[in-house]
Amino acid sequence: MTVSSGESNVWNVLIVDDHEMVRMGLKTYLMLDSRFDVIGEASGGQDAVRKLTEGGYNGKMPHLVLMDLMMPDMNGVETTKMLLERFPELRIIILTSFLEDDKIVEAIEAGAVSYVLKTVSADELLYAMQGALKNMPVMSSDVSQALTRGLRKRSVQHEDEGLTEREREVLLLIAEGKSNKEIGDELHISVKTVKTHVSNLLMKCEMEDRTQLAIYAHRKGWAKQA
Repeated sequence: MTVSSGESNVWNVLIVDDHEMVRMGLKTYLMLDSRFDVIGEASGGQDAVRKLTEGGYNGKMPHLVLMDLMMPDMNGVETTKMLLERFPELRIIILTSFLEDDKIVEAIEAGAVSYVLKTVSADELLYAMQGALKNMPVMSSDVSQALTRGLRKRSVQHEDEGLTEREREVLLLIAEGKSNKEIGDELHISVKTVKTHVSNLLMKCEMEDRTQLAIYAHRKGWAKQA
């Protein structure tokens, strides 16, 4: 499939949403704009994948997909991944009511161009659609902030991957101000083993002493708040 509007400058749009009223409202509005042609609707991810794999809607393939996030059969992230694997030139906008950090990160990583809330105005949606067709992300400040938070959380999780489960436990107890003996008693390990874990933590976290380790754990948000 080649994404090209041809000489008519009309862009084919597919609406994927499990709520009929949402599909109807979007279609009715887009029908008023001569730049867009709603070629089809899908009630879920599986329905969309099947129809496009079979050749589209009355022989037409979409240039742009407005994709709901939470659907019962296959969610918007999974559907986006699957469609882009088969039709990499598709442009997909996640259109949803959910403003959650992790979901936004997952959607963008899946290949969605933009993540748009259903509370946006009609003009804002059209602007996002025009941007998507140029492969230009368009997001509100709320979505951008949530994306930043989600990426920051992901970064922290990746930084934590170098620590073993036992090292993580020792680090959290250090952050609580416990001595080596207290840590050993709580984890049922020897003081010598605790010292080994502390040495490994200092090396992996590139810290010089226990105080720095405690501050590090609090700064990352891993330690219990007093």
